[in-house]
Amino acid sequence: MVLSLLQRLVLLHLSLVLLCGTFALSLNYTTYRQVGDLRLARIQKHLDTLNKPPVFSIQSPDGDIIDCVHKRKQPALDHPLLKNHKIQRVAPEMPKMRSMANISGSDGYIRRGAWQMWHKKGERCPKGTVPVRRSTVHDVLRANSLYDFGKKRRSVAPLARRADAPDVVSGNGHEHAIAYTGTSKEVYGAKATINVWDPKIEVLNEFSLSQIWVLSGSFDGSDLNSIEAGWQVSPELYGDSRPRLFTYWTSDAYQATGCYNLLCSGFVQTNSRIAIGAAISPLSEFQASQFDVTIVIWKDPKLGNWWMGFGDNTLVGYWPAELFTHLADRATMVEWGGEVVNSRANGQHTSTEMGSGHFAEEGFGKASYFRNLEIVDSDNSLISAHDISTLAENTNCYNIKSSSNNQWGTYFYYGGPGRNPACQ
Repeated sequence: MVLSLLQRLVLLHLSLVLLCGTFALSLNYTTYRQVGDLRLARIQKHLDTLNKPPVFSIQSPDGDIIDCVHKRKQPALDHPLLKNHKIQRVAPEMPKMRSMANISGSDGYIRRGAWQMWHKKGERCPKGTVPVRRSTVHDVLRANSLYDFGKKRRSVAPLARRADAPDVVSGNGHEHAIAYTGTSKEVYGAKATINVWDPKIEVLNEFSLSQIWVLSGSFDGSDLNSIEAGWQVSPELYGDSRPRLFTYWTSDAYQATGCYNLLCSGFVQTNSRIAIGAAISPLSEFQASQFDVTIVIWKDPKLGNWWMGFGDNTLVGYWPAELFTHLADRATMVEWGGEVVNSRANGQHTSTEMGSGHFAEEGFGKASYFRNLEIVDSDNSLISAHDISTLAENTNCYNIKSSSNNQWGTYFYYGGPGRNPACQ
């Protein structure tokens, strides 16, 4: 088939309206790019493989198209290690709770119920299908290349840290404000409740995320295994500035394996109501209602798959044990917190925000938080994460302050505005 000039001349237009305090800042990224026939054909072939034929499709108010795909035809099962994989039908054994923390009256304007925007019209995927956010040619073209589409960029310059400190995708402009467990622990999962904000992003190829990392392997080699879930704002990945539920996995330190969400084969979705990569709504507001989400990742003690739960123990799906080397057994470290990309596009520190865009010491209703930090032990029980350390590379830009009480267990506030008089 001969592609027309109109097909080859692709207009990438991204209009972002990012809320910053009480005024709106409009950022326009428009790039005219001549796309050759061969490249466009390769992209379309990849999308034809990735976007499975839907049973039913839903148009979300935010512009997304959610395809309801039959469970047995979802992208995960294209993975070569999963050719003979049978989708786990028996529900995993949920981690046992040793104690239940309650929200105190003083925190009464926490609202549970941050959900997803594509539900607003009341439409849902039929039973036996899973919702998959449809990828487009423009999604791919915003990435550096087809190979890079849906992947985190690997670190090229690890930062100097304590010997036992984590080294997720650091260096190369990545900055963190995180809490983490020691590397000597045997861990079988992690849980936390995170409030959701819409941090401002300065340039297209930067992001801001808040997530849980479940890790095993060496931080200085090529065998790091990581399972990740949380919320993120990534204009490059999604084409807008909305916070979205996301997942990630890798079994080789972000080199060749793994991806975000369902943008490659691997993660097996089982839930028909939650779309990974879809926008979360409503959001927390400064000195007003706080909307938070609970995420748990744990290893099913019977079948060994790593499951993800969202909200009130709603099962989303799982990462099959076959995908991993070290995590096929257990994890050795957990991290909770925020990460941003600082590209220094104008020769100065980015103004991309982490969390709410406010520093940790501002506290409830102003700063972003992780509360009720827990880990899953070898008995498949949730225990409070008491012995945690914290790390922030540049506390003048983003910081973190941890504490504990009877209501929130172990918790921390974190985040910051990025560029400011003390952060250049």
